Amino acid sequence: MFRGVNEVNIDAKGRIVMPTRYRERLQNESRGCVVATIDTEERCLLLYPLTAWEEIENKLAALPSFNSAARRIQRLLIGHATEAEIDGQGRILLPPVLREYAELKKHALLIGQGKKFELWDEHCWEKRRGQWLLEESKPDSALPDEVKSLSL
Repeated sequence: MFRGVNEVNIDAKGRIVMPTRYRERLQNESRGCVVATIDTEERCLLLYPLTAWEEIENKLAALPSFNSAARRIQRLLIGHATEAEIDGQGRILLPPVLREYAELKKHALLIGQGKKFELWDEHCWEKRRGQWLLEESKPDSALPDEVKSLSL
């Protein structure tokens, strides 16, 4: 399970260093390979261990090709999907097209989301987090019933 907020820097070549606490698991489960793609709802990247991505990719590929919404999501998610190996220093190279999409600059946040990570530009994350917290503070916030039943 990947969790937590991790500050990362993006170097001049477009690489981030995967936090040490995740490297062994990624090496064991996915041979040190992750797949980066775009998030279709937010300006961030999604990073999946290779094995988790392969399951998703198989499901996406099985969608009906004559359904325009299915084709659109296939084009966006599979089309942008890029394999990246974690090198000996724990770095992952992010292609320019993905960095541009997510508006990634020097400072970023790697957010654990269970089976995947989200990679956000620091300023974009702070802005969206503030918006989400404001939305959740409203009394008419529409939480799904499954969330309402959780005891935290």
